[in-house]
Amino acid sequence: ELRYGSTVMRLDFVWLRDHCRSASCYNAKTSQRSLDTASVDLDIQPQAVRVDEATLFLTWPDGHVTRYGLEWLAKNSYEGQKQQVMHPRILWNAEIYQQAQVPSVDCRSFLETDEGLKEFLQNFLLYGIAFVENVTPTKEDTKIVAERVSIIRETIYGRMWHFTSDFSRGDTAYTKLALDRHTDTTYFQEPCGIQVFHCLKHEGTGGRTLLVDGFHAAEQVLRQAPEHFQLLAKVPLKHEYVENVGGCHNHMIGVGPVLNVYPWNNELYLIRYNNYDRAVFNTVPHDVVRRWYRAHRALTAELRRPDNELWVKLKPGKALFVDNWRVLHGREAFTGYRQLCGCYLTRDDVLNTARLLGLQA
Repeated sequence: ELRYGSTVMRLDFVWLRDHCRSASCYNAKTSQRSLDTASVDLDIQPQAVRVDEATLFLTWPDGHVTRYGLEWLAKNSYEGQKQQVMHPRILWNAEIYQQAQVPSVDCRSFLETDEGLKEFLQNFLLYGIAFVENVTPTKEDTKIVAERVSIIRETIYGRMWHFTSDFSRGDTAYTKLALDRHTDTTYFQEPCGIQVFHCLKHEGTGGRTLLVDGFHAAEQVLRQAPEHFQLLAKVPLKHEYVENVGGCHNHMIGVGPVLNVYPWNNELYLIRYNNYDRAVFNTVPHDVVRRWYRAHRALTAELRRPDNELWVKLKPGKALFVDNWRVLHGREAFTGYRQLCGCYLTRDDVLNTARLLGLQA
């Protein structure tokens, strides 16, 4: 057991041997392990242990010496990780977001400077949504903007999608009807991480986009009824997409709970919520069914609270990026001709870009 500041650490000797950062155990140039973990004796004990003000020294039976900075141990220990969040965020309802006056980033600054890109990504990481202004309203220019952040994720909808209300695909999105709040691609085993929207043309009324911070709603459920939160994080659901329209034939099934949390700190990292695509609910025993519906109803009530609804009007030149693992989107019904384009981005590459710019992601 070690203490560093206010952190008390209990560290297993196998763990300490496994994580040795000496040149023979760890390649600092590639940030990869060299030690064969399976070769470490599970009953290993050091022959000698010494602690000075900032360093722990361990001498192992074969004479190998491991050195750890206490600060590194505190940061990387189990107790240290319990106290840290993986992804700092600002949870919001409509009033909080509007009062924050989060600025959009100009397209030229976004494309040509690291400062503009970093400002955009910081907004996106904190709020789960971010805007780029003055984008030329074409599918080709929207693609350039998207690829500034990440590799485009190709799906059954292609790379760059482009649609009107012609029901060219077997999905309610391809109509003029209102869409309730939801996350996309819940029927993928790993839902798409980021979605890009750009309205290229709208000759009519209505069609505002609805945005709801799912993590804010889930946090309210956790405070008011933690048993509901825990059940939604435990019970796996099936989501399904069956398409047989216009030569497109697909049958996708994704499985996972509504709320997905890191087990070591209970931090929420993904919400999978789509009542349109939820399949038959048959993954729990009888005595859990009603409890799950109560929990789901509690979350739905929070998601539908009017003060949690941020309504924005998408217009030509303004591209919207949405964290599909956090922020639900929907729309009001509309009239007239409406043309939208966009794509999905690979989450790993968005976060990679952010980290390379020095952001915590």
